[in-house]
Amino acid sequence: MAERPKKKSWAEPFKIKMVEPIKMTTRDHRQECIKEAGYNTFLLKSKDVYIDLLTDSGTSAMSDNQWAGMMLGDEAYAGSENFYHLEEAIRKHYGYKWIVPTHQGRAAEHIISQLMIKKGDYIPGNMYFTTTRLHQELAGGNFVDVIIDEAHDPTNEHPFKANIDLQKLEDLIKKVGANKIPYAAIATAVNMAGGQPLSLENLRQVRSLTQKYGIPIIHDATRVAENAYLIKEREPGCQDKTISQIVHEICDLTDGCTMSAKKDCLVNIGGFLAVNDEELYKKAQNMVVIYEGLHTYGGMAGRDMEAVARGLAESVDFEHIKARVGQVKYLGEKLLGWDIPIIIPIGTHGVFLDAKRFLPHIDQDNFPAQALAAEIYVESGVRSMERGNVSAGRDAKTGKNRRPNLELVRLTIPRRVYTQAHMDVTAEAVLEVFDNRKRVKGLRFTYEPEYLRFFQARFEPAS
Repeated sequence: MAERPKKKSWAEPFKIKMVEPIKMTTRDHRQECIKEAGYNTFLLKSKDVYIDLLTDSGTSAMSDNQWAGMMLGDEAYAGSENFYHLEEAIRKHYGYKWIVPTHQGRAAEHIISQLMIKKGDYIPGNMYFTTTRLHQELAGGNFVDVIIDEAHDPTNEHPFKANIDLQKLEDLIKKVGANKIPYAAIATAVNMAGGQPLSLENLRQVRSLTQKYGIPIIHDATRVAENAYLIKEREPGCQDKTISQIVHEICDLTDGCTMSAKKDCLVNIGGFLAVNDEELYKKAQNMVVIYEGLHTYGGMAGRDMEAVARGLAESVDFEHIKARVGQVKYLGEKLLGWDIPIIIPIGTHGVFLDAKRFLPHIDQDNFPAQALAAEIYVESGVRSMERGNVSAGRDAKTGKNRRPNLELVRLTIPRRVYTQAHMDVTAEAVLEVFDNRKRVKGLRFTYEPEYLRFFQARFEPAS
């Protein structure tokens, strides 16, 4: 008799109505493709990719309810009905008072940076994100990382590695003065730390400290529902709260948010800026007209706003978010079972390979994470992305690579797109590369853009 299973299996809380064919290519073909792309997975053509784990941004599968909403798009230039549906959904689930739609999250980052930051200001945050930091710097500000030290250690098992170090934050305030800090930039489910969550208790403490000095908090809410799920799982006293309650509680502890709706909200395009200060809202409303579009569409079609409004409501559904984070956990645990070095605890939106431990023979200035992402593609057709020295960029004063502590390859899982079988194929591909890791060589630049170099840089094998 077959052995009985020790635990119950789980299944995705949806059934598949439509499929999009994908195909495996030959290794020789992929070697040509990655060479042509300058060993940058961002420059690969999607038709040459088998399983696409480059990003979870705009790559999710929308629900039948969202697609139905797309057919109800009110494409009026001004006062679209769908804008008011979006506004209502944000106020209901997040609690912010004033809403400015944008075409995606980085547009909201641009607006808030230009409105709030003056030359010479300092913006503390729980680890940088590429576009966020760039917009802060272009506005004349200086990003300062005040995340806890544990976040920079891939092997540390702290359950809330996105937490703010309160001493670091207060030391900065005392050093530069509260008047030089326009806001604290607090992200939930911190991407560059490996999708690591922030705790409610820590956010309460941060709120208390910043209120003492009159400093507002601007929240990067891109993956707030995923963070809420890990709070429910890990934080004492939160097990009986709903995802919606936790999300609302997080937002209530902040003064506004930038949002890329392409993640949690399950859409292909869209975003918004939400604030509680009416004067700031009026300034943002004026600026969006210059850069994005009228304040009731902000670069989105009516149908897109409707899809965001409906996706936002779906994002706080417990069964959805449990399955979403659960699939990431499934892949991570499979890799850990083979002793493949990844960031622990496993985060929310992807599994992050630790390229320093994976490829210890490659110096960080030869970009081991970039080389590893390229090798995984050649091996399997699986597209991942670098989150390390290339993404970190150069120090503005010295011109040298920043060489961050975390040199990572992100296997990012789109929502409701792939099955567990795709995760098995991905895991086996990573294992194959790991078993033959000594053959992986470092890279050097052949082209380096001035800004956000990881998107368009090109490389060649280092001698």
